[in-house]
Amino acid sequence: MKAALPIVKAGQTVGLLGGSFDPAHAGHVHITREALKLFGLDQVWWLVSPGNLLKSRGPAPLADRMERACALMQHPRVTVTDIEARLGTRATADTLAALRAIYPGVRFVWLMGADNLAQLHLWQDWRSIMESVPVGVLARPGQRISARTSRAAQIYRQYRIDGVASHALARADAPAWCFVNMPMVDQSSTVIRAQGNWNSA
Repeated sequence: MKAALPIVKAGQTVGLLGGSFDPAHAGHVHITREALKLFGLDQVWWLVSPGNLLKSRGPAPLADRMERACALMQHPRVTVTDIEARLGTRATADTLAALRAIYPGVRFVWLMGADNLAQLHLWQDWRSIMESVPVGVLARPGQRISARTSRAAQIYRQYRIDGVASHALARADAPAWCFVNMPMVDQSSTVIRAQGNWNSA
């Protein structure tokens, strides 16, 4: 489902999965469906970004990435949106601040793969991300150890919610984060591009 400004009621819980989705693939779909279940979320929004600040090379055109993401992610409680381009935000911290202002009363959860937790300390204003919304971390191939020993995990270790209590995350006050193990789909956008199965700009 695609929407410019997604519809959500105050009090609902929304997981936010941000990224360039260059291209979207089965792994993204898998962690989205798992996040809905594991964290007890009402919705998940894919935030297809204008570009990744940590990557020197630009992604494929936003329209192409949106089209593929919408075709791939078919779920009544998942919305694919280019809201960051519409808001003019690039950094995750700025996007979260804007969304919380637009949707007062909605409980947002930032979703990420374990590989992103491992490098979270490189993100702009990363501490404000951890301290503004709960963070749900989903294990991905080969990244469990580096995520758990990352700078962010160490600094915020006292705020970690055990995986068996993952349903409590969305209603927790930040800072709060939860690392969950799950059956994994070993796919990556990098490999898909390298195989020539996606024509990026």
